[in-house]
Amino acid sequence: MQHCHCSSWPDEALDGYIADIRGGVDWLEGQGSNNDGMDSYSKFVTDIDTIIMGWNTYHQIVTELSPDEWVYSDFTTYVITHNGHASSANIRFTDINPVNLIKRLKKEHGKDIWICGGANIVQQLINEDLIDCYYITVIPTLLGNGIRLFENGKHEIQLKLIDTQSYNGMVDLVYDRR
Repeated sequence: MQHCHCSSWPDEALDGYIADIRGGVDWLEGQGSNNDGMDSYSKFVTDIDTIIMGWNTYHQIVTELSPDEWVYSDFTTYVITHNGHASSANIRFTDINPVNLIKRLKKEHGKDIWICGGANIVQQLINEDLIDCYYITVIPTLLGNGIRLFENGKHEIQLKLIDTQSYNGMVDLVYDRR
């Protein structure tokens, strides 16, 4: 089976930012400690085997969010970067254009592809209409400024809402392209 869906699942503040002005994401939490038993992440990743992310997202994961353990060890992760790093079995560093990488991966056998971050990669793929499904978690926070998820799009993309979930003040929105 070929990779069929390319999905983006960012967390964003209510005002549309995915990171604060310094790129920080320490605000990524709900309104309390109760998550109401929701685990939308586990459901989402059952159809995923490949992750695409930029250097900043990778660096933030390994230095801040999970420095002791690579949290995506069950997936093949491509890190888009011009920094020369040695790849491993699960983490592949590449300087290939993300548009070309997605086009190549969609022709290969596998499950779905998750665009994990950052905003620049997501926007490049949106501009080429390569994202099939948008999973967006809205966090109950107003940042006021920072890094926007959707900015400088080339054209309108119409979406269809296919699912919503609410837990701990957060809302998961799932859209497919129309």
